[in-house]
Amino acid sequence: MSGTGVATIDGCRVAYRRAGTDGPPVVLCHGAGIDDATVSWQHAIDALADDYRVYAIDWPEYGDSTGDVTHTVDGYIDVLEGFLETLPFDRVTLAGISMGGGVALGYTLANPDRVEGLALIDSYGLGDRLPSALQWKVLSRFPGATEFGKIAASASTRSVRLVLDSLVADADALPAPFVADVREKLQEPGSIQAFKQFQDNELSFNGRVATNYVDDLETLSVPTLLVHGRQDPLVPLEWSQRAAGRIPEADLEIIEDCGHWTPRERPDRFNEVLESWLPDPRHAPEPQYTKEGMPGVTRASGD
Repeated sequence: MSGTGVATIDGCRVAYRRAGTDGPPVVLCHGAGIDDATVSWQHAIDALADDYRVYAIDWPEYGDSTGDVTHTVDGYIDVLEGFLETLPFDRVTLAGISMGGGVALGYTLANPDRVEGLALIDSYGLGDRLPSALQWKVLSRFPGATEFGKIAASASTRSVRLVLDSLVADADALPAPFVADVREKLQEPGSIQAFKQFQDNELSFNGRVATNYVDDLETLSVPTLLVHGRQDPLVPLEWSQRAAGRIPEADLEIIEDCGHWTPRERPDRFNEVLESWLPDPRHAPEPQYTKEGMPGVTRASGD
């Protein structure tokens, strides 16, 4: 079974993709920029659906989600916390790519009792500087430049590949459906506004980032999988290598011939790695539905 749902979280309409009817729950967190749950996770959702209950959320102002939030890692952690409150499980496995990895990591550090396992893919939050991201921030400072850039980038499949060349290992080798998905996102009105705000809040002009959990990694008390593309041009591979050495129970998998968008550049290899690490699907918790019934309707009151 697969489909979509909506959760109301602190005034935000948070859309999510849902797949699978049995097995342990897995929540997937997408990244920033030209992304949403479907763009990053469509192959993973399909691969996991036979053995896991899969939830892939769109952050506010991404995909089909709407709402006024502060576009920071802390702001998204609040959204993730609210979403997990709507699910009928005490513990879930979290997987996040790039910015979504930073969000999943921050939530897990604060709520280890709610997380069965944590998968960090080319993850943000594991270092103090991202020099290669400065080109995106500089562009965002010129009025209209980002929207003009979107229009120009989406003009053809070739122009989309040129944009992706700064994110992936080999833009020319990307499958046509991946390029088409990114082109569609670029053509959506306002699709990059949340990313602009995130850059303003999280990235300085010297490359220093606002969110860095390196000093907290030794306290991370859940099993953690780190996956990183060998040729990632955005987030340094060294971030994941260092994290693997500090997290008490960590596994590191480096994907060859792969850049920053691992689940889409190398979907078969990525899904193989993730599935082999996830909890045994034969040991799944029983859903404990609240009196409101099925999950994904509204956030529980904080009063």
